[in-house]
Amino acid sequence: MKYRTPLLVSLLSASMLFAGAALAQQSMSSSTGSDSATFNSAQGQVTIHSTMGPAPSTASPPSFEQLANGKKMITKDAASAYPPLANDFEYAARGGNSISKAQYERWVQNLN
Repeated sequence: MKYRTPLLVSLLSASMLFAGAALAQQSMSSSTGSDSATFNSAQGQVTIHSTMGPAPSTASPPSFEQLANGKKMITKDAASAYPPLANDFEYAARGGNSISKAQYERWVQNLN
């Protein structure tokens, strides 16, 4: 009697684990396209469509003077004119509030 209890508990746990996996597979089914998935929820069926966005263009970054608008620094607002710089602003500024010409030139070298 003592040896059956651990065996019974193990079998019961394993069967519950497999039943849970089977239930999870039933509640989530993938549709025909690789860029969408269909889920069953309490409110009904939900389909999620997902695709990769276009890669940002890094060809020919604007000059420092163009982005700085005649100033000695590029501000965060001015950096928004060139999205790759706006995305890397904190890195290029090294945690500061603006980007100097030397920092911009170093960032452009690392860009390509």
